[in-house]
Amino acid sequence: MTQQLLLGTTLAFEGNPLITAWEDCAKIDTHGAVLIDSGQIAAVGDRTQLRAAHPQADIVNYGDDLITAGFVDAHMHYPQTAMIASWGKQLIDWLNTYTFPEEARFADPAYAAEIAWRTCDLALSHGTTTLTSFCTIHPASVDAFFEAAAARGMAVVAGKTCMDRNAPAALVDTAQSAYDDSKALLQKWHGVGRANYAITPRFSPTSTPDQLAALGALWTEHPDCLMQTHLSEQHDEIAWVRDLFPTARDYLDTYEAYGLLGAKGLYGHAIHLEPREIDRLSELGAGVVHCPTSNTFIGSGLFDTLGLAARGLRTGLATDTGGGSSFSMLHTMAAAYEIGQLRGVALHPAQLMWKATEGSAAALHMSGQIGHLGVGSAADITVLNLASTPAIAQRHARAVDVWDALFPTIMMGDDRAIRDVWVGGARQ
Repeated sequence: MTQQLLLGTTLAFEGNPLITAWEDCAKIDTHGAVLIDSGQIAAVGDRTQLRAAHPQADIVNYGDDLITAGFVDAHMHYPQTAMIASWGKQLIDWLNTYTFPEEARFADPAYAAEIAWRTCDLALSHGTTTLTSFCTIHPASVDAFFEAAAARGMAVVAGKTCMDRNAPAALVDTAQSAYDDSKALLQKWHGVGRANYAITPRFSPTSTPDQLAALGALWTEHPDCLMQTHLSEQHDEIAWVRDLFPTARDYLDTYEAYGLLGAKGLYGHAIHLEPREIDRLSELGAGVVHCPTSNTFIGSGLFDTLGLAARGLRTGLATDTGGGSSFSMLHTMAAAYEIGQLRGVALHPAQLMWKATEGSAAALHMSGQIGHLGVGSAADITVLNLASTPAIAQRHARAVDVWDALFPTIMMGDDRAIRDVWVGGARQ
């Protein structure tokens, strides 16, 4: 197989800039190159040296463009793609008004396939090479998503969303069918190609204790899988959980009591956490996911990026499509920066880029496999044009260093900033 040598400015990480000085973690090489061989990154280094060592490689010269690991979206809902940016309301009304009627359409396998393909195409056009998605209660929605991702060679995480109460009749399963369907889908897809299955209770309010216990039992049987759900997104939601589970110590306890708390748990939002919840998540090394555009769009609150990272939690970044208002991880990074400012913290571009790549990969327990511009990782690569629009270009022209050149693209960039995308060594 022919090797490819990508030339440009490279950005790689050798540590976590949320807990260590970013200057010690982020490595920029303005004379860099990335060697791709058999779908993996075989070398990252000086372009002159790599060209001399690999004269047979096909050269792709990106000039001054930034070569980075492909973006990793750690929490989204592909069935909500078509209803993104629906007007107004907070979480519970938003679910009832927009989400549940749209998800009911996924009983039609053809419609599920159409949206799955559209979602993957939109993700790639925005430089996102890995998606972590909730599906619907319909097994065919899971098949459609994994099939669309496999056709593009994408590494993805997904699972059947399970609900047996507080949802429309067309979207309700049972404790037993949730277990049976999830197990069958897990056995069909988990570890096949680049597919990874996640056991997926939507959130405590839409699952009875019996269903939570059934899914906890399934996770015990298959501990190599991820488990994804939602946690402490809004105050009204937390109050609802308290009413539904009056003996629980807190929201997290509604998962812990039924075997749904663990290191491979992925808890979306996690904004309004109690001290005990932070202690337990930290003790287990669980993953929490920051969904900033969603949190501002439906008025949820301000995620504590540095505080939770300092406690040892794996912290990913996500669009939360369609509660999130953009498919772009650049836009998501910009929103994370703004939320940080509201908490009195100005996140550095290195920290934002890390969250969108290495941080999300770590939350998914896929460090070194995705979101990583380093030897042995899959060659999932995004190339950024740092002067993609007139507004960005005029600011870029005044940049004093690479970080100063990158930040305007984080704050103002969109799909026009995506110069190129590689997935598993294949140019998209």
